[in-house]
Amino acid sequence: MRPVLASIITIGDELLIGQTIDTNSAFMAQELNKVGISVHRRLAIGDVWKDIWQSLDEESKLSNIILITGGLGPTADDITKPLLCQYFSGRLIVDEAALNNVKIIFEKLNRPLLERNLKQAEVPDVCTVLQNKRGTAPGMWFEKDGRIFISMPGVPHEMKGMMLNDVLPMLQTKLQLLPIVHRTLLTAGIGESFLAERIKEFESSLPTNIKLAYLPNYGMVKLRLSATGNDAKTIAELEALFDMLKQQVSDVMVIDEDISLQEAVGRLLISKNKTVATAESCTGGYISHLITSIRGSSNYFKGSVVSYDNEVKENILNVSHQTLETMGAVSEDTVVQMIKGTLHNLKTDYALATSGIMGPDGGTNDKPVGTVWVAVGNREKVRTHAFHFRFDRQRNIEMTAHNALNMLRKFILEA
Repeated sequence: MRPVLASIITIGDELLIGQTIDTNSAFMAQELNKVGISVHRRLAIGDVWKDIWQSLDEESKLSNIILITGGLGPTADDITKPLLCQYFSGRLIVDEAALNNVKIIFEKLNRPLLERNLKQAEVPDVCTVLQNKRGTAPGMWFEKDGRIFISMPGVPHEMKGMMLNDVLPMLQTKLQLLPIVHRTLLTAGIGESFLAERIKEFESSLPTNIKLAYLPNYGMVKLRLSATGNDAKTIAELEALFDMLKQQVSDVMVIDEDISLQEAVGRLLISKNKTVATAESCTGGYISHLITSIRGSSNYFKGSVVSYDNEVKENILNVSHQTLETMGAVSEDTVVQMIKGTLHNLKTDYALATSGIMGPDGGTNDKPVGTVWVAVGNREKVRTHAFHFRFDRQRNIEMTAHNALNMLRKFILEA
């Protein structure tokens, strides 16, 4: 069976100037891949009629499915709907279900309905209407010359609902798809190139129907094995190879699932019925943000002290004034005392502390930008580590957070 290919076209000037980050393409690609549709190309195009038209022509020559997001709003620069109407030789008509949806939404918001809002219920008469359960602009499904064209709103929340509830089920019904099955593990503390060198013989021995992908991100690398088909033989082969891969990276493997480091730490804390709190200086609460982004984190996360200023370190975390004066805020002694203050004040089983210089200013010869001290501990012991990052401010913060979480994970396992 030949692979089913898709192209993703995201429309909007805001995407091209960097005002809006395109998260839609990543979501759509992931979901399409799950049902056995490979994304062939991703394009971002401005609100220019001829560019959109040309892209539809070009992508329909390459892909079976063309997914389009954006340009369905009520303003003059939203040209996707009239363009698609002309492209498929249709005429705009009012869809009663879409019109009723618009009216209900505006009634709930207690806002007056403008003519331009009512026009959102207009759709080409040659499309299958995809009702928008999360907004006012309906989606549209077209078919032409054996190709499927799907237009959805650019608002991520609306697009995701339409994609999951309508588009994917319809595609699975319409097409004969071979699912792509994945097995993913997460590693930390080893670079992508070193990891590749370690498993090069394993990678070179893989059968043609199973692929290995490296997915690096902030001091971590996910390894993903993928196979096309979900028959018993294929699954058994994939599982056997995944077991071999796990053995080869066992010393740096965080977990053998496709989840984040913070979720893995959370599961570990739940399994041991323990709690944690953070004391963050240079990371400014970013670690607690990562922890609390996981559903159910209230079961193991007590809270955080963002001790950005030295007075907070002294008054809240009981860091010695003398330590701050003689050793400095970015020091091993300081983060150790931050751990002890956190354990005492937040009454938690484990604590994590960070203090560093994120840049671009503030560095010295002894402590250049990127110098970070991290500590993790409990009431019996504290473990510390000095990191020296070389990136910009945001990436230094992210690298600190992920390395600190990995330190915490290993500390909990060893405790």
